[in-house]
Amino acid sequence: MKKLIIVGVIALVVLLFFALDLNHTLTLEGLKSSLSQFERWKTESLWFVMAGFFVLYVVVTALSLPGAAVMTLAAGALFGLVYGTILVSFASSLGATLAFLASRYLLRESVERRFRQRMQQINAGVEQEGGFYLFTLRLVPIFPFFLINLVMGLTTIRAATFYWVSQVGMLAGTIVYVNAGTQLAQIESLGGIISPSLLLSFALLGLFPLFAKKLVNSLQARRAYRGWRKPSSFDRNLIVLGAGAGGLVSAYIAAAVNAKVTLVEAHKMGGDCLNFGCVPSKALIKSAKVAHQIKKAGDYGVSSGPARISFSKVMQGIHEKIAAIAPHDSVERYTELGVEVKQGYGRLIDPWTVEIESSDGDLTRLTSRAIVIATGARPFVPPLPGLDEVDYVTSDTLWDTFAQLQEPPERLVVLGGGPIGCELSQSFSRLGVQVTQVEMASRLLLREDDEVSSFARQTLEQEGVKVLTDHKALRCYRQGARQYLVVEHEGMQHDIEFDQLLCAVGRVPRTSGFGLEALGIKTDRTVTTDDYLQTMYPNILAVGDVVGPYQFTHVAAHQAWYAAVNGLFGQLKKFKVDYRVIPATTFMEPEIARVGLNEREASEQNIEYEISRYQLDDLDRAIVEGETRGFVKVLTEPGKDRILGATIVGEHAGELLAEFVLAMKHGLGLNKILGTIHAYPTWAESNKYVAGVWKKDHAPQRILEWLQRYHTWRRA
Repeated sequence: MKKLIIVGVIALVVLLFFALDLNHTLTLEGLKSSLSQFERWKTESLWFVMAGFFVLYVVVTALSLPGAAVMTLAAGALFGLVYGTILVSFASSLGATLAFLASRYLLRESVERRFRQRMQQINAGVEQEGGFYLFTLRLVPIFPFFLINLVMGLTTIRAATFYWVSQVGMLAGTIVYVNAGTQLAQIESLGGIISPSLLLSFALLGLFPLFAKKLVNSLQARRAYRGWRKPSSFDRNLIVLGAGAGGLVSAYIAAAVNAKVTLVEAHKMGGDCLNFGCVPSKALIKSAKVAHQIKKAGDYGVSSGPARISFSKVMQGIHEKIAAIAPHDSVERYTELGVEVKQGYGRLIDPWTVEIESSDGDLTRLTSRAIVIATGARPFVPPLPGLDEVDYVTSDTLWDTFAQLQEPPERLVVLGGGPIGCELSQSFSRLGVQVTQVEMASRLLLREDDEVSSFARQTLEQEGVKVLTDHKALRCYRQGARQYLVVEHEGMQHDIEFDQLLCAVGRVPRTSGFGLEALGIKTDRTVTTDDYLQTMYPNILAVGDVVGPYQFTHVAAHQAWYAAVNGLFGQLKKFKVDYRVIPATTFMEPEIARVGLNEREASEQNIEYEISRYQLDDLDRAIVEGETRGFVKVLTEPGKDRILGATIVGEHAGELLAEFVLAMKHGLGLNKILGTIHAYPTWAESNKYVAGVWKKDHAPQRILEWLQRYHTWRRA
């Protein structure tokens, strides 16, 4: 009702404006013909005329009425350059702010509801540099100021910021018009005020903030580098610390553009993913899956006894697969690609110098134009009292520790209910281990929807994993040869006996030991960078787990392109990292994969959505393979086929997700997926069928009714 009243008042004022023929008065001809009358009023009561002029100017600009330019000329003609400029400057800024506030109050809510995701992206940019861009627009009169007022009202820029930036930004144009008004008799048209040369001058003035920003960045960089002596020449174009996914890709890109690059690795080439994470865990998952399939062989008419598992051969096979992939990330391969690889510990001495200490203690110092920190992360070991007294492993150390065992531990406690904990719990359970999974939170896989978390828990429990949520680990202790984890649940303490404890409660970035502290680079858990992956020193960048915000191998590789390009060519052009579409997969069986928003996130962010859902028990390929558990769930904008997010639970979910990742990346909706031929019978048909569910839910019922009548008429 309040909004309707405001709209009604605005409409009434606009009608009066035209009914009283003020639109004619506020033209150049009208102003010239009325100037003598205004002069008499001014002589009789100067302050009254100034106040009335001020109020009228505010109303005209607030309601985006035509005539602001003419009133600016009138200010010069009536009050002179100084007083006219002061009046117009404050009146125009106040009127613009009122228009801004009206737009925000009347339109912003509905616009955000209709274009929520796009507005989130815009507001993220406005939050960082909204004042800067507004200032640039205000400097150039070629942009309609009333449109700027209305559009900025739809964003989250602060009203106070909008006001003072507008006040300063419009000042130059105001002075030009007010000064022209002092010579009103000589003006034949408004176009004569802004000549092509003056427009060019304003355009150049509009570029001033860009140059000013460059200057500010340069000054900030000079301040950061103060006290450091920059080398007169450099040994390398790029030095990369860490040969994980982010470091390898950064070095590869640099070599591909013929830059001289050195890659420094203290441990194993390939980083955590090859040696401790993705590769060994997926090899373990495959062995566990085969064992599980043998157990279920009777469901497919295949007679078979219980699976006979050789745990030592399982672990041996894992290391063989690591060795088979290792050449892809080896020193030899990257040397052939043009990368100099140095084995040793790299440490920053100054913003351009890296000291490399080899295993035998030799020190080498190299200077470089740019440096990329890609030092990865390590498993977080919780500070549990007594943990060092018991047998425990992490997701890094278990591979070498378990490789020494002929038989798996009889009882394994997995601490952590995230993706790593769930994957390893299921795998070891399938290999005959008695697994207890302990999670402090109320559910597993906290980033997933409630139903996905419940699905994961149900799957694990059906396969013999004892899942304990809402259980807080307190301490460990040993009693003779027996080992225990003490947990608390609903105020009661319980002892869980185990033979081996696996800590899988997350990973923390490796930020210490590389000289970052001595340089003053902020490491608040992760290395602090800007949107270009630059630290406080623009030539030092960071990628991967050490910087976040996603601890995925594919995100590290994605960031690596930006780091390498910005490090090598940032003085010419820099690129902001694009995190809009990030896929994630938990490699349980069935797999859990998603991209974009899920229901929980959409609800938390107050984003309106619709759900299209397809159950895999309806898919022909799933039926013939006997793997009908799971679903495809897609969130779309209300009434539109634009994809906000997709969650897939089922066989090959990680592969199926790629189609939605592509669609979201390139703005393709469900109609495009529905119109794409998918081979039959394949798992990928599920993506087409969920698009069909959306189409059916949005079928044009009125048109279908008329078509039914048409066909009835045709039959008659």
